[in-house]
Amino acid sequence: MSAPETRSPRLLIVDDEEPILFALETYFLGGGFDVRCARGLPDALALAEAETFDLVIADLRLSASDEPEGMELLMRLRDGGPHPRVIILTAVTSDETERSARENGADAYLHKPQPLDGLEALVRDLLALPPAPANRDPDSPRRCP
Repeated sequence: MSAPETRSPRLLIVDDEEPILFALETYFLGGGFDVRCARGLPDALALAEAETFDLVIADLRLSASDEPEGMELLMRLRDGGPHPRVIILTAVTSDETERSARENGADAYLHKPQPLDGLEALVRDLLALPPAPANRDPDSPRRCP
């Protein structure tokens, strides 16, 4: 009898800024996570419809507009199907926006910038995972566009 197969926790990272996607993807791949990235709302919705994620890290503003597209993503993720945990990671510091995000089901609302190790600790806590391994692979392959 073989041991049950374990899979890596699946993350969807959504941000319109390439450097942020690169940093988060590289960091979390090095921590053993299975990572997908989206640069905007349409791509994020398509990925969320096609795949199942354990946790989503999303910015509120996903384009040049002032619309909080990340809030729409959050509401759509909470509308039917399996519900991933959601962390809003944004530069928007409005108390009203934070309250709205939490009312719509965000598990956490963090302000940019955040230390990566602290963000990972929160991700691991939300997913009930053990602490991060001490030895990370700095040369993890990059997969997101």
